[in-house]
Amino acid sequence: MPISRGAGARQRVLRAALEVLDEHGLAGFTMEAVARRAGASKATLYRHWPTAGALLVAAMDATFQPFPVPDTGRVETDVAQLLNAFVTMLEHTPFPRLLAAFIDAAERDPALATLHADLTNRRREPMLVALRRARERGQLPAHLDPEVTTDLLTSPFFYRRFVAHRPIPPGMVDAVIAHVLSR
Repeated sequence: MPISRGAGARQRVLRAALEVLDEHGLAGFTMEAVARRAGASKATLYRHWPTAGALLVAAMDATFQPFPVPDTGRVETDVAQLLNAFVTMLEHTPFPRLLAAFIDAAERDPALATLHADLTNRRREPMLVALRRARERGQLPAHLDPEVTTDLLTSPFFYRRFVAHRPIPPGMVDAVIAHVLSR
């Protein structure tokens, strides 16, 4: 979906969309506000994204790509790399605030809920791949459910950040891995 006036224009709009969401929340997230921030016209935005929701999904998807799947040969190391990258994103980017607004939008709009589920599934995939690979290598029990295990590995970090509003302490990644993957 290239936007005219230069290759960087699309990225400028997507970056502007996240800035508007971060600064003004969902209530202030309008095509007009994003167009103004990006230095583009509303008509240009609507040519590429039919709704503000579609623009929001595109901006989140372009900015917060799934992590690469590590393959160190050791499940604990692979999982630690993924969880440490996740913790870094939670602590050092605007992702938590943006995700909270995105979840709120998805709760109100069924089309966004479907897109949110798709984005979430894509972001879960690296952990699922690492766990399935470890199970195939005999590093994890054959009966292990990768979906449930992914939930168990990632949920403590979501809970601390989004529910308890507490910092993620050093060593928590290793502690969670030890508890969840203990055989």
